[in-house]
Amino acid sequence: VMIDSAAFQLELDTRHDKYERLVKLSRDITIESKRTIFLLHRFTSAPNGEEILNESEVKLDAVRRRIKQVAQELIGEDMYQFHRAISPGLQEYVEAVSFQYFIKTRSLISVEEINKQLIFTAEDREETTNTTSNSHDKQPHTWSLKVTPVDYLLGVADLTGELMRLCISSVGNGDIDTPFELSQFLRQIYDGFTFIGNTGPYEVSKKLYTLKQSLAKVENACYTLKVRGSEIPKHMLADVFSTKTELIDQEEGL
Repeated sequence: VMIDSAAFQLELDTRHDKYERLVKLSRDITIESKRTIFLLHRFTSAPNGEEILNESEVKLDAVRRRIKQVAQELIGEDMYQFHRAISPGLQEYVEAVSFQYFIKTRSLISVEEINKQLIFTAEDREETTNTTSNSHDKQPHTWSLKVTPVDYLLGVADLTGELMRLCISSVGNGDIDTPFELSQFLRQIYDGFTFIGNTGPYEVSKKLYTLKQSLAKVENACYTLKVRGSEIPKHMLADVFSTKTELIDQEEGL
């Protein structure tokens, strides 16, 4: 009984240590993903947007290396037993990579495309000396981590807030076409979420309210552009939208 108890305690300690390592990795993924999002917001004002996109790709590659470490930690494990530890980081990564994808293509990246980027390969040299050496001194390994549908939906819901900010910054830079494009895109996302309704996970239905507010703010910006765009100087439009956004938040108690 004592031996079984010690073995059980060792297993619990091992799983707890793994959980803590995954929490730390998820935190690092979240921080680096947020930095990528902040960088991408400079796209509208940067003299060379291509440089911003290239730099964001470098940052996302660094995030994917962290995700590779997560995949290695989960070898032989049931991912859902550790899902709570890694979910915040994966959601933030989805938000960052979908934001970059939208800036490039003006469309929404699919969960399948995201998961394709999370298949990692490497070659590790054999270090054992007690086995007979042969011509194959390298052994290929493959690791993968799949973003769950819930993490994907939550990441896309958070993306809408970044698109709302992109709308305001675009107008501030004299770009009047982007708000109307964003309004249509956000409407499509909102319609998709309403199809899920209350049948989806609780976290998704909770995000629906925030998504609706982002859509309302972008549509309000488009309305102002359409009705008063000609009488407000372009350099003042962003201030007008920011003021209207604050009034909307105050009216709804945000």
